Amino acid sequence: MLTLISAVTWAQRSSATEAEKNHVFLAIMVPDVSPKDIKLDVQPTYLDFTGYSTSKKANYHVRLDLYKEIDPSASKTNHTSRAVEFVLQKKDLEVEFWPRLLKDAKKVHFLKTDFDKVSF
Repeated sequence: MLTLISAVTWAQRSSATEAEKNHVFLAIMVPDVSPKDIKLDVQPTYLDFTGYSTSKKANYHVRLDLYKEIDPSASKTNHTSRAVEFVLQKKDLEVEFWPRLLKDAKKVHFLKTDFDKVSF
């Protein structure tokens, strides 16, 4: 049985000239998921995550169909005891921010803005 993710936080930076300043910060909040219990598929148009928490005895899964394309080879992943964090490199250099993270404009209850990483 799969458990829905309780929270995904995100923020972004945009630059028309510097690729390293043109990315999406993303954190999938999953407690006590071991790196060996994670299945991760990062593609240009989506991110698919599955993990198992030994302490909660729960399987987590989320697929995020992204608003625009990213460059998976230039993106980075970091695993902590509380979350799996990503820096996803946007494919297109644009000064404009994405209006949302997901392709579908429908509101998703688990998706929240990470105001600690937002820049205006």
